[in-house]
Amino acid sequence: MKLKLFVVLFIVSNCFAQQNNKLSNAAIKITKQKVTYDPTYFSIPYPNGDVPKDKGVCTDVIIRAYRLLGVDLQKEVHEDMKVNFNIYPKIWGLQKTDKNIDHRRVPNLMTFFKRKGKELPITKNPKHYIPGDVVSWSLSGGLTHIGIVIDKKSTDKKRYLIVHNIGAGQVIEDCLFSYKIIGHYRY
Repeated sequence: MKLKLFVVLFIVSNCFAQQNNKLSNAAIKITKQKVTYDPTYFSIPYPNGDVPKDKGVCTDVIIRAYRLLGVDLQKEVHEDMKVNFNIYPKIWGLQKTDKNIDHRRVPNLMTFFKRKGKELPITKNPKHYIPGDVVSWSLSGGLTHIGIVIDKKSTDKKRYLIVHNIGAGQVIEDCLFSYKIIGHYRY
C-alpha cells in the first residue's frame, strides 16, 4: 500500500513539475512580443478572447502564457465566477460577471488559483518559488500585481526571475522580493 501511494505521489509531483516547466517556457516565449502597458477596458470575443496583441497588463502575461498551454483563463474564471460570484472580490462594485475583464483582475486570478489550483506558503526563502509558480504582490496605493516564476536565475544565482508587465511590457526581471508578496500559487 505504501509503495502504491509513493508511486502515485511521484507521478503527480512529476506532472506538476512538467506543467510548471511548460508554463515557464510559455512565459519566456511571450516576452519576445513587444507589448505596451495599456489598462484600457476592451470588449473581447468569448471564449479565447484577448486584448490587442501589442497591448496588455500584468494579468495578460498570465492569461497569454496559460493560453499557450491550451488553458483559457477567460473561460475558466468566467465559468467559476458565474457559479461562485459571492466568493470573488467585490472591489469594482459589479453585480454580475463580465467576461471581458474579470480574468484580467489580479484579485480575481488570486481567488481562482486559490480555489482551482494550489495555494502555497508565502516565505522570504527564494527556494520556495520555482519555475511555473504564479506570484502576486501588493504595490503602493492598494494596487496589486502578478507574474510567473521562470527557470532563469538572478545574476547572483540566488533566486529565479519573473516574467511580468508592470509598465515596460512583458519582460523578464529579478523582482521576486521587490514588492510585498500576497499570493503564491501553482495551477
